[in-house]
Formats: sequence, C-alpha cells, structure tokens
Amino acid sequence: MTSCMTCGMPFTGNHEKDVGLETAEGTVCVYDVKDGVMKSPEDIFEGGVEFFLHAAAEGDRALAERLTRKNMNSLSYWQAYPFDLLNGDAATEEEFGAAMQKVM
Repeated sequence: MTSCMTCGMPFTGNHEKDVGLETAEGTVCVYDVKDGVMKSPEDIFEGGVEFFLHAAAEGDRALAERLTRKNMNSLSYWQAYPFDLLNGDAATEEEFGAAMQKVM
C-alpha cells in the first residue's frame, strides 16, 4: 500500500486519488502540497495538528501536537529531514492507538 511520505495517509478508499506530488523520494498527498510544491515542514506539522485536533483529540491542542509528533517521527522522510517542531513530547503508544481507532 502506498502512503504519503510526509503524513502517512494511505492512498486507498476515498483517498485513492489524493496524490499531489510524485518525487524521487516518494509520493506526497494533496494536503501537503501547494502550487505543485511540497509545503514547509512547519505547515505540514500544523496540518497534522489540525487533522488530529478535529478527528481524534476532541479539541485538545496539546494532545493533537503530541499525536502529530508521534506520527511524523515514525515516518522515514522526517527521520531523514528532522525539524524543530518534531522535538518535544510525543503521544504514547496508547494515546496514538486510541486516536487511530477514531480516525479509521
């Protein structure tokens, strides 16, 4: 299964055609691309926070940030290209698992 290299969104089901950019490193979803170029890491982080804030964190921004950090730090792209917002508290396995149950 192919997924977005910057946020991990799988390109399946309703998101099958949400490819925004193909690069030598991998595929990026439409949500992490603007005007044909990958968004800044900070903008991608904020997009993740907004997603988790509404989809799983029930308005708890601190939790949404920890979930985003956990998610992005698990992706090989961000392991190769870390940035400051990825430092800090990350969600626990339990928090992340519970959040993923809500978004599935």
